[in-house]
Amino acid sequence: MLKKEIAYFLTALMFFTRIPIPFKIPYSNEIMNQSQKYYAAIGLLVGAFNALIYTICQFILPIDIAIIITMITSVLLTGAFHEDGFTDVCDSFGGGYGKEKILTIMKDSRIGAYGVIGVILLLLLKFTSLQHIAENNFWLMIFSLIAAHSVSRFFSGMMIYTHEYVTDIDKSKSKPMANKALPIKNLIISFLFCLVPFIVFGEWKFLLILPLCYIGKVYLGWYFKKYIGGYTGDCLGTVQQVTEVLFYLGVLILCKFL
Repeated sequence: MLKKEIAYFLTALMFFTRIPIPFKIPYSNEIMNQSQKYYAAIGLLVGAFNALIYTICQFILPIDIAIIITMITSVLLTGAFHEDGFTDVCDSFGGGYGKEKILTIMKDSRIGAYGVIGVILLLLLKFTSLQHIAENNFWLMIFSLIAAHSVSRFFSGMMIYTHEYVTDIDKSKSKPMANKALPIKNLIISFLFCLVPFIVFGEWKFLLILPLCYIGKVYLGWYFKKYIGGYTGDCLGTVQQVTEVLFYLGVLILCKFL
């Protein structure tokens, strides 16, 4: 049992990060499907590493530069996996008319104006939000980095349970995630990982941000369903990026009014 769980976790780790695994692990669609329970755990790992880099950099560099280096670290650690999905969604929905055209553009590896503008604005909003959080409180910044990465990956994974998968499944890199037979307990386990930062830091009031992230996920799910009938792997990346930023914005809103 433990061996299987380790395989599930390492599969999620290999799929969502560039962290090398020094030994071979078994692979199957079932293992890939079961790895969904560890999406939020991978977020914890990515967020914790980012928090470590920020902690080191802010001692020797100005805060804004420390944040930029932290963002670079995140991109390098994940291979810009989610940012790439967000860029593809901006290009496809911005320049495509009709399901077929949107999906055709989404599969195109080239980046267009919508994608460039979208990802620049996203990263700018992310940087500015983190800068304000960092100026507020160091420990709040550490909490936000860890929690946002975990929570956003939970909501991205939730899309698998609530919407239908579209596109040519046989050719898609997200094929294993198209299985609708995933047990609901995996989603619950993923949610429990989300709670870890709130428990460790005792920042229970920031649980109020989760409904905001959920609204973002619901809106994106509605939007994707309206125009293409469901989600793709790029759509999941978009949900992750958007809900991550929404979490940072939620932190700022609560700090202003509470």
